[in-house]
Amino acid sequence: MQSLISTCDFCDRHLEAVATGMVRVLPPQFKNFGRLQSFFGQVSTLQCFEDNSLLRAALEEAGLARVLVVDGGGSTRHALFGGNLAALAVRCGWAGVVIDGCVRDVAEIAAAPLGVRALATVPMPPRKLGAGQRGLALRIQGVTVRPGDWLYADADGILVSAEPLHMGSSSGLPGAQAL
Repeated sequence: MQSLISTCDFCDRHLEAVATGMVRVLPPQFKNFGRLQSFFGQVSTLQCFEDNSLLRAALEEAGLARVLVVDGGGSTRHALFGGNLAALAVRCGWAGVVIDGCVRDVAEIAAAPLGVRALATVPMPPRKLGAGQRGLALRIQGVTVRPGDWLYADADGILVSAEPLHMGSSSGLPGAQAL
């Protein structure tokens, strides 16, 4: 398993990258629902509102240790992700899922070896209309997240970067130790 340093340590050592927007910090609205407290990977994006048809299709693809970031418009009326999709994500090799929306089947999600962050839980199932778009730049709680970005999450927060993050010198992103 790859070792992770804390998002706090990275921010402490690379304040300039955060200040210039090279590294973006998602606001603290996201709660942890997955068994993995810490996870990271390259970002794949999806935009859908109260409809998880494309979410299932995305998770059926080989995850390649990526993180699926879902713009659910912050809806708290219908869950976009539940226990069945958590099991699918694990089988297909996804590192994690970050949802600007809700989840359900919390006990099943918590049992899956997967990183899952979302705004809240709601028991209502998603709609199945086939609506949504993949591979777009998203605005998640006011923060831009693009396909191909890198996402790092731990107990202290979520960071997004256009480049893989490294530990090392305090000037710029390059360094000796990759996260």
